Amino acid sequence: MTTDRTAWFTHDRFGMYIHWGLYALGARHEWMRSREFLSNEQYNKYFKRFDPDLYDPELWAQLADEAGMKYMVVTAKHHEGFSLWDTQLSDYKVTNTPAGRDLLRPMLDAFRARDIKAGLYYSLLDWHHPHYTVDVKHPQRYDAAFVEQSKQRDWQQYIDYMFGQTEELLSKYGKIDVLFLDFSIPPEQGFPGKGKEEWQSEKFVELVRRLQPQIMINDRLQVPGDITTPEQYQPREWIKVNGEKVIWEACHTFSGSWGYYRDEESWKSVDMLIKMLVDTVGKGGNLLLNVGPTGRGEIDERAVDRLKGMGQWMRRHNRSIYGCTAAPEPFRCPDDCRFTYNPETNRLYLHIFSWPFKHLHLSGFSGQVEYAQLLNDASEIRMIEGAQEMTMEAGAFNEGRSADTLTLELPIKPPNVAVPVIELFLKS
Repeated sequence: MTTDRTAWFTHDRFGMYIHWGLYALGARHEWMRSREFLSNEQYNKYFKRFDPDLYDPELWAQLADEAGMKYMVVTAKHHEGFSLWDTQLSDYKVTNTPAGRDLLRPMLDAFRARDIKAGLYYSLLDWHHPHYTVDVKHPQRYDAAFVEQSKQRDWQQYIDYMFGQTEELLSKYGKIDVLFLDFSIPPEQGFPGKGKEEWQSEKFVELVRRLQPQIMINDRLQVPGDITTPEQYQPREWIKVNGEKVIWEACHTFSGSWGYYRDEESWKSVDMLIKMLVDTVGKGGNLLLNVGPTGRGEIDERAVDRLKGMGQWMRRHNRSIYGCTAAPEPFRCPDDCRFTYNPETNRLYLHIFSWPFKHLHLSGFSGQVEYAQLLNDASEIRMIEGAQEMTMEAGAFNEGRSADTLTLELPIKPPNVAVPVIELFLKS
């Protein structure tokens, strides 16, 4: 399943997603144009005022680096159709806003300078382009006159534009490690869908592979890709396609929006985010965690708080994440815990979501573990193994222990970390 092209991805496990565009000024969700049925003319007020004067890509890269993120994916163009780079194929681009400069190149440079791999998101949808036809997601889908006019549009002109912009991005911005394409649309409400035939997906993938042979592509073109991308939910187990385990990546927001949303309050805690990362890696996947910078070019302070909190945990616990995957199937994880496993070092990492009193019993582990320690400070966790009969002596009850059980003796007080981790050195 893992190839030379994908090996870095399944090792690094943790990335930063960046949704940034004109919708940051509206500050009420990146889909606001579709949700509010806004025309090009109504939405244009954001184009005329996009001026991120506090934009500091080096700071963004620093925050990602200190959080333990190893790759990034940024929205070069989202569904609104606005380009963050100086595209030669459209006037609807950042260099024609008050920003007056390409914002994509310095961002990629800043992340690469910290050895963070560069990825691009490119929307297949485009609500601004004059030849993009109406579908169930289009902002003006219920405008009868607009829908009628849309029938006169030349779809091939949009496809040529999509191919041309992709060629710009993959030929002028250095090595791109990941291309996140978004997304195919099923037919709904009487509107036709858009899928592999409409996108000319096979031809499109050929173009991408010719320009960047080592790039990884997601699976939203309705043709096979390198990465399966569940969004805003946690799978129950390692994702399978046609019965086979695949490379997968869960993409999540800190809150309920991808773009900057000033008034959105359903922000996940640091503890929850760390548990999501652990749960994902423990099922063989990656976590791509999103930030939505403001219209002035700063990462939301609520996101900064969570990035720093995750970074504090990752500094001491990243070896339970990098290079790790699901535990070998014979190992059964205790309740309220998650395993990750590093096959290179043969170490198993037990993440304790709910700290138990005094003992943690690992069924089937007797004779399997050479040594155990808390990962945060490398302090030994003593182990008891082997059979013990149930007894009642001098009024004290001994519940006994089966021969295959390994018991970890825990301190009463858990370590002062968001999610404690016990590193188990397995016997060869």
